[in-house]
Amino acid sequence: MSTITLKDGTEIYYKDWGKGQPVFFHHGWPLSGDDWDAQMFFFLEQGYRVIAHDRRGHGRSSQVAEGHNMDTYASDVAEIVEALDLKDAIHVGHSTGGGEVIRYVAKHGKGRVAKAVLISAVTPIMVQNENNPNGVPISVFDDIRNNTAKNRQQFFIDITFPFYGYNREGANVSEGIQRNWWRQGMMGSVKAHYDCIKAFSETDFTEDLKSVDIPVLVMHGEDDQIVPFETTGKVAATLLKNGKLISYPGFPHGMPTTEAETINKDLLEFFKS
Repeated sequence: MSTITLKDGTEIYYKDWGKGQPVFFHHGWPLSGDDWDAQMFFFLEQGYRVIAHDRRGHGRSSQVAEGHNMDTYASDVAEIVEALDLKDAIHVGHSTGGGEVIRYVAKHGKGRVAKAVLISAVTPIMVQNENNPNGVPISVFDDIRNNTAKNRQQFFIDITFPFYGYNREGANVSEGIQRNWWRQGMMGSVKAHYDCIKAFSETDFTEDLKSVDIPVLVMHGEDDQIVPFETTGKVAATLLKNGKLISYPGFPHGMPTTEAETINKDLLEFFKS
């Protein structure tokens, strides 16, 4: 296995394939680098160098008890990027990974990042508060916390239905995709998953978005039942200095998997632009 030992001793598992311009993929909660299979394979074939890591506590990385917050996630990425000496890189983040991308680019990416992509991302902030009155109530995240702590095995099956839009009439349900989601989730640490809920729901990325001046593509499904488009992707695009928004009618949160052909085509066009 390819691993990098961070300064605090955490071992981070990563995949690094091919040569060419680097594309670094950042996965969502509670998954792993394997969630990018459809993109890693496609962009390797297109001549890119593709990299995906398992976030601390997730997948095959160390199940450490500490550091499950966006600042640490971003500094972990900075250490990986430095160790692999990635330059002129494109960083692509899905869901929680989108937050990780924009925090990394804002705090650590100067001189190393060419472009960024936020897919179904949690930016600028998910939770409802006085500054975000239309956000998701904290009770929703408390319920996710409770189910993760006490009922993770079943919850990680149940959540795949809204995640991939499989609860919609006429949906083409893939049990294989559901099982792969569950497999990735159960590989990770319950402590990391529990703590990450606060990180993805309560972190405010508004200033990160405003400070980034590289080209950023925001991609979001309009039928996202996990990270609602109207209060995240739609808003995030307006905060960016050099942002572009593509929204997809009917597409679910997990669209990089269920709608890979469309997503990969639009990513490739952005990469080449």
